[in-house]
Amino acid sequence: MYPGNCPESNRRHFLSASGFGLSGLALAGLLQRDGVVQAAPPKPATEPVVHDLTPKKPHKEPRARAMISMFMGGGPSHLDLFDPKPLLKKYEGKIYPGAEIAFDNAGGASKQVMASPFRFDRHGQSGLEISELMPHMARLADDLCLIRSMHLGGLRNHVAGMRALNTARGTGASRPALGSWLSYALGSESQNLPAFVAMPLYANPPGSPYWSNGFLPSIYQGTVVRDRDPRILNLDPPSALKGKPQREGLDLLKNLNEAHMETHPDEPELAARIANYELAARMQLAASEAMDFSREPEYVKTMYGLDRPETRRFGEACLVARRLVERGVRFVQIWHYNWDMHENINTVLPKTCATVDKPSAALIADLKARGMLDSTLVHWGGEMGRLPVIQYRGPGRTPGRDHNTDGFTLCMAGGGLKGGCSYGATDDFGHKAVVDPVLHTDWLATVSELFGLDIDKMVYERGGQKLSLLDGQAGRVVRDVIA
Repeated sequence: MYPGNCPESNRRHFLSASGFGLSGLALAGLLQRDGVVQAAPPKPATEPVVHDLTPKKPHKEPRARAMISMFMGGGPSHLDLFDPKPLLKKYEGKIYPGAEIAFDNAGGASKQVMASPFRFDRHGQSGLEISELMPHMARLADDLCLIRSMHLGGLRNHVAGMRALNTARGTGASRPALGSWLSYALGSESQNLPAFVAMPLYANPPGSPYWSNGFLPSIYQGTVVRDRDPRILNLDPPSALKGKPQREGLDLLKNLNEAHMETHPDEPELAARIANYELAARMQLAASEAMDFSREPEYVKTMYGLDRPETRRFGEACLVARRLVERGVRFVQIWHYNWDMHENINTVLPKTCATVDKPSAALIADLKARGMLDSTLVHWGGEMGRLPVIQYRGPGRTPGRDHNTDGFTLCMAGGGLKGGCSYGATDDFGHKAVVDPVLHTDWLATVSELFGLDIDKMVYERGGQKLSLLDGQAGRVVRDVIA
């Protein structure tokens, strides 16, 4: 499965999530065995490093203060949604005349060209061409910024692509996700809610690399919010421990941890866990209120599609995302995984688009109506697009499209971007990015720029090393898309 097969939990996650019961354990020994405390610590720093979520100033004036990412895992077909290619009609059914195609999945691969059966029209004053499959998003054309020249520099599969767009590295050890970096660099505008929230709509374990804190302290890890109650697991204590017993337990835990820190002042992970426990206690009221949309006006619920079974699930996630950002959360990422269409694309794609189009547009329109779009960066897209040729994967199947990481589209809005903007281009077949190509590292550098962060100055020191989001990789800021 491409959404990352990580264990449901491990000892490290258990200790991080079970702070109330930690006071009864042999704290020093367990933390040492868990790797949090070194057996022989180096010389303490003269100034203690504090890791928390208090607001921090960016390097320069920011355009964006928050971000909502609607990540369409699996690879939405840019050729059928945002990047019309009329030449495909001319070559329909013929052998692709271009250079060699890099197939990710050779099963059923062909070089037979397949044109999009869906109509594209121009929308808004900008005249952006958008498919009939996205009618609600199309009405917002003058607010959208389409980057039509994304590519991944040779990475091919889902996991590598998702990791590249979220952590800057497609392979290797787990690294901090974009939301973790923004939380580390900027903190949160709310001290009662997490800075970074991940909302997977389909089964994905809490330890996913896409919202991991990597080598950053655990206070910057994404908090998983589910699409059903209880939305945050293990947030509320048992009834017997509520109120005074919980407070006394947390105070005892804090005293034990602080006493231990006096002999290990150079261990930021320990300080981060103390902050995590306190945040969890404060979240018990704030998180429940933020995710309770029952009092939203009926017209808002209808706008997000909560009255329709096909849009309710994604609509609820989008509405919760707006409510979280409205209350000071820095980064919210909604994960939708149904876009890997190797077969039956002409039937499956319209159905999938129908589940997300209206809620996605409602989120952008709602943010704009509330005066929040200018300061909230919105992202819609996946880790790849699809190829311009047919793929069959079995008898009786209708055509689909294989992966394409050499050229695809990301849809953006708000947060200091130009509206009604189309940047870059793929070739006439939609195969490869050929005009102003944008690598995943360029995209991450541009997002950082919109938040007022110099990506070369956003560093974390560990063991004498200065680590950063790109970590030595090149990444240019795409200034032509910035208003």
